[in-house]
Order: sequence, then C-alpha cells, then structure tokens
Amino acid sequence: MKVLVLTGGTKDRSFIQSALEKSGHQMIHAGSAEQAKRLIEAGESRFVIADFDLPEVQNYDLIRRVRALKLPPVYFLMLTSSESDSVEADDTLHKPLNAAELKARIMIGQRFLSLGDSLSQARDQIENLAIYDNLTSLMNRSAFHRTAQGELERARRAGSPVSLIALDIDSFKFLNEKYGVQMGDEILRVVSQTIREKSRPYDCIGRWSGDEFIIALAGVIGTDAEKIATRILSGVQSTRVTYKDNIVNVSVSAGVASASYISASTEIEPLIEQARQAMTRAKEAGGDQVNLIYL
Repeated sequence: MKVLVLTGGTKDRSFIQSALEKSGHQMIHAGSAEQAKRLIEAGESRFVIADFDLPEVQNYDLIRRVRALKLPPVYFLMLTSSESDSVEADDTLHKPLNAAELKARIMIGQRFLSLGDSLSQARDQIENLAIYDNLTSLMNRSAFHRTAQGELERARRAGSPVSLIALDIDSFKFLNEKYGVQMGDEILRVVSQTIREKSRPYDCIGRWSGDEFIIALAGVIGTDAEKIATRILSGVQSTRVTYKDNIVNVSVSAGVASASYISASTEIEPLIEQARQAMTRAKEAGGDQVNLIYL
C-alpha cells in the first residue's frame, strides 16, 4: 500500500518511513498540504499520515478539501502532540510516536479501506442485480421500463420520434423441449448478444420476458426502425448456436411500433404493447420477419 506522509520534521518522517517499510508499505512524501491534495486527487494514495500540529495542515483544511472531491474513501491518520483530536480524521495518534502503535494504526486503516472497497463492490453487485438480467446481461423488465420512460420524456420535450422493437425467438419452446434447458439458455445468450451487436451502442435494450426482448429507439421513425430490426433478424439468422454436440439455427420475429409525435398523453406502456402485438402478427405470418405499424 502507498502511504502519503506529510510531516514537518525529518525525524518523524524517517521514523514513519522505517515503520512503513518494515510492514511492506511504500511511503510517498508530500512537501505541502497543496501537494498532498494533488497527489490524492491523482490517485497516488488513499492512506494519509499528516502532522496536525503543522499550521499549514490546519489552515489548509486538507481533510475537508479532499472529502469535497468525492473520491473513493481516503483514510486520514493525524499525528498530534495535543490532547484534542482532529474531528474530521479517521484516527488520531499522539506524539511521541511508538513503532508498535503506529504499525497497529496502519493495519486498522488498511483494514478499514479494504472493508470499504468490499462494501462498495457488494453494493455495485446488488445494484446490477436490480438492473440487469442475469442470463443475458441486458436490462431486466423493470429497468427497461424506467429507462424507456425516460427516453419517452426526452422525446416529448424535444419533439422527436420514438420507435419500439419487440423481438421473440421463433419456435423457442420447441427448441427448449427438444435440446434441453441448457441449450435454451445458450440460445438466449447468443440472441441477446446479437441484438446488442446489431443495435446502436446507446439504444435501450431489455429482456422483457422469457424469450422476448425489447428495444427503445430514440429519434428513429418508421422504415429506419424497420431497418434496425431487419439487421438484427439477419444477424440472428446467420448465427449458429452450439451446445455440447447440438447445433441449431435460430430465427426471430420482430414488431415495430413507431410514433412520430409524442403528445402530453403518450405513455410508454401502450407503445410497448403495440410493438408486441406487431411482433405477434409477424410470428403468425410465418416468423423470421418484421411487422411495422405507425402510431
């Protein structure tokens, strides 16, 4: 771990450096509070040992300035010869320094940062579970609905069109029953990946339910949305799905609902349902095709 040290005298600095090196850490020396802030901002260190007795440290208000940067957690161990502690610091160590106590405080700070990182990663994982479908890595139904609603509101304000594409894998139930659930999962993964690759990078894509997917296209109308759907169909059609010794060709059907004008009363749910109904008509007509409707 890199530890940023800001002290006034060479004696304390040498003492701290020796303790850090014996513990397997690296010391980075800052000559001023401003330099310490720049080093922290640059990501050089997230553990700071600073001498609170230095007028520059108190007057510069280093801790508050660093906290205001909204960086990943930075741990502050303040050294002081007075009885009053630095309220903002994570820990305070009174001088004169003791090697064993300094080592223990460094271990506590390192553990604090490690736990903070673990909690942050866990929080990110929970948030991802609440947004993304575990099998396909596309947005889940509720996340898609929220995002698509936002796209609709932006289109309403900008006076721009919106199109919805609903896609469903042809004969998926038959393929699932014939080749097994594992093959069915592989088909879903491959199709979802193809949908992502053939769509625009910023398009809102979700797994609606089962083998059904949905895409919200901001600023796209009519035949342009149909072209995107056709590109996806062609991409899926040219892809062979392999699982163990089984190889299958897959196709999808698509329905496009395109609204050129988003009024104050336009809601996302009816647009989604219109796209799904258009997709159903494409399947009823034989599948592997696109059905377009204008709203």
